[in-house]
Amino acid sequence: MTGAATRGLMVAILIATPALLLPDAAIDSTQITVLVAFLAAFLTFVEYNSTLPSIVEFRDAPPFNRLRFIALATTVMMLSLIFKGQSEPSLLTDGLTSLGTIIGNAIDFPYSPVRLVVLMLPTDSEPTLVSSMRITAGIAYLVSLIAMTAFLILVRIMGWPARQGAFNVWVNLPLFDPTAGGDVLNRLQRDARVNIALGFLLPFLIPAVVKAAVDLIDPISLQNPQTIIWTITAWAFLPASMIMRGIAMGRVAEMIEDKRRRTYAEAEDGMQAA
Repeated sequence: MTGAATRGLMVAILIATPALLLPDAAIDSTQITVLVAFLAAFLTFVEYNSTLPSIVEFRDAPPFNRLRFIALATTVMMLSLIFKGQSEPSLLTDGLTSLGTIIGNAIDFPYSPVRLVVLMLPTDSEPTLVSSMRITAGIAYLVSLIAMTAFLILVRIMGWPARQGAFNVWVNLPLFDPTAGGDVLNRLQRDARVNIALGFLLPFLIPAVVKAAVDLIDPISLQNPQTIIWTITAWAFLPASMIMRGIAMGRVAEMIEDKRRRTYAEAEDGMQAA
């Protein structure tokens, strides 16, 4: 219960971070943020306080969810500090802005995800808004790449999740039904490929969806710093999370395949001995 409450509190702090750091946050948006933070904290507490899994995958296979949370929290914190630095500059905010400027300019080439993010802004946007979008996109993209690289190292070099002991597929993949039909191994491999493919495509698709939403629904405005923070965070985190999920499911498929191979080999050795 203590661990579940701690996780719920951390999720609430994460959601409330932009409203807490930005000095010009509106009262109405702050109230909505507090409500969403309490709701997310309650759902997280219920999920981790229960014995049986419901929706959170790889709950008993750390540090998969911890790595994703750290990447998400780092992205939100850094973007919030960058926008805070526009009105209350400091050495930290200036450093993050400089880092984001370097990375954003480096990967802002034609047809790149960062260029598509910049192009989703209205044509009459102010240069400062365009620069802020490029800077935040560069920082968010860097954090997502670091998170994916760290998880790939955990899987390929450190042997995740086998080093944690026995791996329970039902507990760690509650949304995956092994009795739905077909071979479990083939379905896991197919889902892994689909997640990785979608993860590579989403950085190109999300700007198009946001652009269409801005054109069709007038209240959606990218002038609000909190809107930019959560939009850029979703643009960078969702694809990285899907790629990490695909890598994890591929790793589970490899473990099942290795287990089958050893079982078949032991059965053949037993038959030959008999």
